[in-house]
Amino acid sequence: MMLGLLLARAGVEVIVLEKHDDFFRDFRGDTIHPSTIDLIDQLGLRHRFDGIPQSHIHTLDVVVNGNRLTPIDFGSLRGPNRSIALMPQWDFLNLLANEASRYPTFRLLMGTEATSVRYGPADAAGQRPVIGVTAHTHHQAVEITADLTVAADGRDSDVRRSAGLVPVDYGVGIDVLWFRLPKLGSPPPDTLGYLNAESMVITIPRSDYYQSGMLIPKGAYPQIQAEGLDAFRARIVRAAPFLAPAVGAVHSWDQVKLLSVQVNRLPTWWVPGLLCIGDAAHAMSPAFGVGVNYAIQDAVAAARILAPPLRAASVAPEHLAAVQQRRLPPVRRMQPIQIQLHTVIAKPGGGGFLRNPMPWWQRIPVALALPVIRRVAARVVGRGFRPERLDGELLHPYRRRE
Repeated sequence: MMLGLLLARAGVEVIVLEKHDDFFRDFRGDTIHPSTIDLIDQLGLRHRFDGIPQSHIHTLDVVVNGNRLTPIDFGSLRGPNRSIALMPQWDFLNLLANEASRYPTFRLLMGTEATSVRYGPADAAGQRPVIGVTAHTHHQAVEITADLTVAADGRDSDVRRSAGLVPVDYGVGIDVLWFRLPKLGSPPPDTLGYLNAESMVITIPRSDYYQSGMLIPKGAYPQIQAEGLDAFRARIVRAAPFLAPAVGAVHSWDQVKLLSVQVNRLPTWWVPGLLCIGDAAHAMSPAFGVGVNYAIQDAVAAARILAPPLRAASVAPEHLAAVQQRRLPPVRRMQPIQIQLHTVIAKPGGGGFLRNPMPWWQRIPVALALPVIRRVAARVVGRGFRPERLDGELLHPYRRRE
């Protein structure tokens, strides 16, 4: 959606396909990081953005085996945006879609699912370029022809699969069970997660509830279900005792959604006529909630590089390669951090490395390390390794020459 908006502003004819009839679904990636809010400011959408109900996180606390730590403080960032906004993703998508609809070159087709790519005649090298997609509505199949097809359909991308592109998996040994728990009584300070020697429970604060998650060993969900809901609720409380009055709200496994955590990356994000971005190119783990924001950075880089050749109907493989060359380095730096985090700390039982209470030989290193970690982590999480900015023609809507 961001790429569609930016290309339409740049005078490129765009069709965005959304397989659902609306955006009103329970996303988990509802964190809008400072790097994305900076772009909202540049687009002149801040007034409308601020009008959407939201909350803000200025620091991220974790409770490790009963010890409350603050490893991230966004107040140390430079610039006006120094917090994470928690906003329903459907509201954010509607904001972008409504802004994009102002441009005559933008079309959004809801209830239209791209299922496979279409190929043109072979070129001189015998390679058949992608020339669009076959899509399905509720009533019929449709064929769409395009100079460039962009796969932004997630980690299980049908478009990517139909083009024969296979990501390399880097093997994260956890899954996440997502569920909602109400806020009751006097909640503690906003806390990203609670870790003990058995479990890790995520508590993303919303207005009147927690978007909660439990990290489990990969493939362990059937065993947890077999143990029963009472055992599941007890496991939550052992990691986060303050949730004891709230866990009764989970009274059915239908309220628990399994996310199979993946960290993977395509060796090559493109073939002639097709580019993959976001999770379709590089699935991120839920660690730090950066996946949506890295996808948006991909979109900005792609729009800046591709808008001129798209207007001239002259997109070549070197343009698609330039997008990957621009965005691969930050992805390649963030994914190993996520993998290492899941290997050492953010995993079931990862909180057991700190004692409660901490002895002096743990307190002193933690006290010395945290101030440095706060500043570095705020930059890495809040803005990423290569935050993109709008410049040149992306800053101002393109005016066609008569």
